[in-house]
Amino acid sequence: MTDEQKAGPDERLSYEQARAELASVVERLEAGGTSLEESLALWERGEALAAICQRWLDGARSRLDAARQAADS
Repeated sequence: MTDEQKAGPDERLSYEQARAELASVVERLEAGGTSLEESLALWERGEALAAICQRWLDGARSRLDAARQAADS
């Protein structure tokens, strides 16, 4: 089994997919009108999506740093 197959469905989201869903979660929270329980669930989902986005950004930064180091060598 590959790492991608072992990953949960959230871990297979692209950066763009995670960012779009995060924006939707934020819109729902800002609109209000949800129960406390639903708001907490949305908040938790938003935190998970933000972490996925951050991992993508960290990976991109690492790749850029590696490319710069290779170019300088």
